[in-house]
Amino acid sequence: MATTGEPEPALASQVLVTGATGYVGGRLVPRLQSRGHVVRCIARDPRRLVGRPWPGAEVVQGDLADAAAAERALDGIDVAYYLVHSMSGGEAFSERDREMAQTFGAAAGRAGVRKIIYLGGLGDPAEVRDSHLASRQEVGRALAGSGVPVVEFRAAVIVGSGSASFEMIRHLTERLPVMITPRWVDTRCQPIGVRAVLEYLVEALEQPEIQGVYEIGGPDVLTYREMMLGYARVRGLHRIIIPFPVPHPEWSSRFIDLMTPIPHAIAKPLVRSLQTEVVVRDDRARRDFSVRPFGYVEAVELALGRVVDDDVETTWASSLASGGAEVPTERQLAAHEGMLLDRTRTQVNAPPERVFDVICALGGDNGWPAGNWLWQLRGLIDRLVGGAGMRRGRRHPRDLSVGEPLDFWRVEALEPPHLLRLRAEMKLPGTAWLQFEVLPDEHGARVEQTAFFEPRGLPGYFYWYSVLPFHRFIFPGLLRAVRERAERPERAESKPAV
Repeated sequence: MATTGEPEPALASQVLVTGATGYVGGRLVPRLQSRGHVVRCIARDPRRLVGRPWPGAEVVQGDLADAAAAERALDGIDVAYYLVHSMSGGEAFSERDREMAQTFGAAAGRAGVRKIIYLGGLGDPAEVRDSHLASRQEVGRALAGSGVPVVEFRAAVIVGSGSASFEMIRHLTERLPVMITPRWVDTRCQPIGVRAVLEYLVEALEQPEIQGVYEIGGPDVLTYREMMLGYARVRGLHRIIIPFPVPHPEWSSRFIDLMTPIPHAIAKPLVRSLQTEVVVRDDRARRDFSVRPFGYVEAVELALGRVVDDDVETTWASSLASGGAEVPTERQLAAHEGMLLDRTRTQVNAPPERVFDVICALGGDNGWPAGNWLWQLRGLIDRLVGGAGMRRGRRHPRDLSVGEPLDFWRVEALEPPHLLRLRAEMKLPGTAWLQFEVLPDEHGARVEQTAFFEPRGLPGYFYWYSVLPFHRFIFPGLLRAVRERAERPERAESKPAV
């Protein structure tokens, strides 16, 4: 643990968690439940929380910008966590965030909420020049202006598996033996492990008298150069970093979009914030809380352990989750949201359970219903270069289990009737996944099929763009076949596969 002694569990509280679909909120909910608290989550699209292992957590639909929705969500709540903020959204994002915080704070006051706990951004207000970092501190002031007691934690880089900052550092350091970097690499920062952040958030709930602004950070004050070199040492890598006067942050954010999973929309405010020194100036948090954060190297080792064990709870943008409420029947290509992707959506007039059963029956002796000969040809090519090819088939014509092979895939995640994710075990210049998400709606089910590819260097990009013409035929056809089979009377599916 990151503490010298955890406080005993307090009496159960009725808790509202906003931002439960996000990186920190998604990890906070189960920790609150483990302490005996009753948790309610509010989300604009509750379907994004389908399948989360949070037994007993109530999920309500609502937009925090809507005062009536906020009041409904806060009804009967003792303590509310405010874990939402914009990382993009155009020039008006600051005003929207401030107005939403004012709306939420006023609704909390009317609902009789005892305390609001908010996670904001570290930095000397007199020195902050980045608009996103300034906005996060303005949100804290707007919440405090409601009259409800507020605990505002201000943190810098959060080190944890899946966090935006950690993933940026990880991918840049892993992929570039020599880095020509902007001069912001010499800006000082006080990183903190995500475990410590969560412990602060939980302990703030269980100490009724605590309120005010708390600056939190780990024991190490480092430059971003030292953080990348520290990561390299943990991984046993030799890296050279050469600072260079890059004239505009836009260039840096575009480069990060190209070389890491972090999209330009997130990289741009992240890069701007890296130009501000973010170091704890007030150590009240160490006096008032029992949390004792790990050092930077230990936090990196813990995060890497999670990555290696495929045990990442949440990511910076839930990159392997549905991205919105609209359900167009269309194909989308993008070079962001976690990596290169090819996504196809469709509507199916059948129950989610039925749709998921059809998806789980793909492959093996059943074949792949769109371009099966192309799948077989790709398997043959893989065998010729020393891969497994398609010869492994599948254990059962309909049932799947996590970890078992399916042709040249392996089942990485299986959450019936919501999620199936397959990881490619072909010889590739990168890492590939094929994912199916099934979400209930008023017509039956919405299905999203996504091919993800994390390229390894230029050969990886060449491979991806060379196979896109085949994807154009295979992936939409595959999803059409799933829809047709799911909507077919079930007695027709009782025939043995040929």
